[in-house]
Amino acid sequence: MSYDRGKEVVDQGSSINPPLSPSRYESQKRRDWNTFCQYLRNQIPPIHISQCNSSHVLEFLGYLDQFGKTKVHLQGCVFFGQPDPPAPCSCPLRQAWGSLDALIGRLRAAYEENGGTPESNPFASSTIRLFLREVKECQAKARGIPYKKKKKSIKGSSGEDSTS
Repeated sequence: MSYDRGKEVVDQGSSINPPLSPSRYESQKRRDWNTFCQYLRNQIPPIHISQCNSSHVLEFLGYLDQFGKTKVHLQGCVFFGQPDPPAPCSCPLRQAWGSLDALIGRLRAAYEENGGTPESNPFASSTIRLFLREVKECQAKARGIPYKKKKKSIKGSSGEDSTS
């Protein structure tokens, strides 16, 4: 009988304070981290996260390209440089630059949350930053979408913005 009473108290306590569900960002970050770790485990031989470097990250991003949904026209395609081509073509589908950039940001944070040091973070390497910049420029040319760097604004003494 006392067992039932104790169970009742536990059940009531859990319904009063339901566990908080993680945010969409946190859920995606955990999913991305698990996917990357699974990718490393599936390598022959398996790679431990402590042995991971930027080349493994680049291989992972290449692997993800097969699941991409963004049409990236090849240099010789008649639609190269056109944002809205009038007909279909056989150019490959790739991961969009924005998706890759967001993914790397989440994995960079997850790496450090899972015990990695900022100094050894393969997602924060200059190799990965350079790769992302190249993907951005390549996709912009192929799809005819100009990416222009925004000028930083400086607040004047009157409070109005002026560009330098």
